[in-house]
Amino acid sequence: MTPRFTRRQAWQLGAVLLGGFVVGRAAHWFTPVGRDIGRSDTVAAILDGTESPESGPNDATLSLAVFSDYRCPACRTAFPALEAALRGDGKVRVIYKDWPIFGAASERAAQVALASAAQGIYPAVHRALMMDDRKIDDVMLQDVVTGAGGDWTRVTRDLARDGTAMMNRLRENGREALSIGLTGTPGYLAGPILQLGALDSAGFARLFARARAEP
Repeated sequence: MTPRFTRRQAWQLGAVLLGGFVVGRAAHWFTPVGRDIGRSDTVAAILDGTESPESGPNDATLSLAVFSDYRCPACRTAFPALEAALRGDGKVRVIYKDWPIFGAASERAAQVALASAAQGIYPAVHRALMMDDRKIDDVMLQDVVTGAGGDWTRVTRDLARDGTAMMNRLRENGREALSIGLTGTPGYLAGPILQLGALDSAGFARLFARARAEP
C-alpha cells in the first residue's frame, strides 16, 4: 500500500526540501570561486596581454585571461555565461589565450582566429567559433571569417606568411597555462584568482568580485 501523508506531514516535508534548497544555494554562493595564486611576474606577464588579442573598455578595472579551445565542450558551454557576466559588469578587459589541446582542428581554428586579429575582427571570430556547432574545417572557418566582416584571402595569406609566429604564440599560451597550474580548458585568470573549469554567469560575477577584493 502506498503511504499517505497528512497535511501536516506534507508541510513538514516541503519545509525540509525548501530549507535544503536554500542552504545548498547559500553554500554555493558563499563558497569561494577560484584560488589565489598571487601576483607573480608570471601572472603579471599573462595579464599584460600585449602579444594576445583582447577586448573590453578603455576604463576597465579588471583584466581576465581566458584559456580556451574551440572544440572544448566546457568552454563552449561557459561562453554565453561569460558573455552575460561581462555585459553585466562592463569594466572587464578580456585577454584571449587560445590553447588548442583538442587536436588538429582546434589548432587550425586557433590559427585562423589569431590571423583574423590583423583585421580587427578577432572577438567576433572567437564568438562565432564558440557558438557554431558545425564541424571545424576550412569551409566553416571561411564562413566564420566572412560572417565577421573579414577577408578570407587575407587570412590565408597572413597564415602563410606568419604561421610560424602564430604557432609560437599558441605554444607560449600553453606554457603560460601550465605555469599557473592549469591542466586543461577552460581556465580563467582574473587578477590573481585562477578558476579552472566552467562557471555560470553568477559564478563569473563572483570571480570578478573576488579578484577586485584581493589587495
